[in-house]
Amino acid sequence: MNWQDFEQEQPYAAKILKSGIEKSRVAHAYLFEGDRGTGKRAASMLVAQSLFCENSIDEVEPCGHCINCKRIENGNHPDIHLVEPDGLSIKIEQIRSLRKEFSKSGLESNKKLYIIVDAEKMTISAANSLLKFLEEPNMETTAILLTEQPQRMLPTILSRCQAISFKSLPTNIMTKKLIEAGVHSVKAPLLATITNQLQEALELNDDDWFAQARKIVLKLYEVLKQNPLYVMTALHEEWNGHFKEKQQLEIGLDLLLFIYKDILYIQLGKETELIYPDQHEKFKVDALQISSGRLSKQMTAILEAKRKLNVNINPQLLMEQLVLKLQGGHIFV
Repeated sequence: MNWQDFEQEQPYAAKILKSGIEKSRVAHAYLFEGDRGTGKRAASMLVAQSLFCENSIDEVEPCGHCINCKRIENGNHPDIHLVEPDGLSIKIEQIRSLRKEFSKSGLESNKKLYIIVDAEKMTISAANSLLKFLEEPNMETTAILLTEQPQRMLPTILSRCQAISFKSLPTNIMTKKLIEAGVHSVKAPLLATITNQLQEALELNDDDWFAQARKIVLKLYEVLKQNPLYVMTALHEEWNGHFKEKQQLEIGLDLLLFIYKDILYIQLGKETELIYPDQHEKFKVDALQISSGRLSKQMTAILEAKRKLNVNINPQLLMEQLVLKLQGGHIFV
């Protein structure tokens, strides 16, 4: 990651961090908070390179080629320490070891930086040990704590960090990342809409179950349009056997919802935002034959079905109710 990518993906976070580096006002402790896959770890490495680079461009952009940049990239810079959970937690021994290392003079300069991954997983004793460290900051020491769940951390630690929020990536940027990672351009928009986590999207892309799920959902939609009398048979023969678990059913309902979203996008002239770009011509015909009001009711029905998943309704009954609603039958009660 470079600053240009960072500013595109996380403009708020990038602006704060870049300004601090430019003005030599780097905080002694940062808290990077946000969902998995939002680039917190990559951003911490970028900050590290910017602070330690020997040939930085405009005093911010690391060159990426000097010995410090290379050692940070390879995880072996002597004045930068990474702490990760040992098993399920970060233990007090790990924080004590960190404090011992930081009591020594920097090997290369007076600057030191440490990064704590999954900081919410510190044990109480580890958190208290870190708190003492944060309460007596060295002017040349920078801490970066990464977390998905700041609410699980000690309020006293949170109060001593400058919190920077990392937002979910915009779908178009996630789509671009997936294509760059080798995902077919037809599948990338769908995966980017399903999940904001790059690794999870790549795993789904390689999953035969997901590929089959896409086919089953598109087939169900066609049956709903062209042969509504066969829809219950299609449910029992294909849908129920494939979407067995709650998480799988949630994905199936999302895939179905995205079909109606695409039709709405076509009606609104947003055809560059299609989630199923290979179905464009089919959906274009459908968009001419359905009113926006009817489309809205169908999307609401799917969202209501997703809500009902959380109240333990029978999944088979749930889907039967849904398809009746989608074809203009009974309304959810």
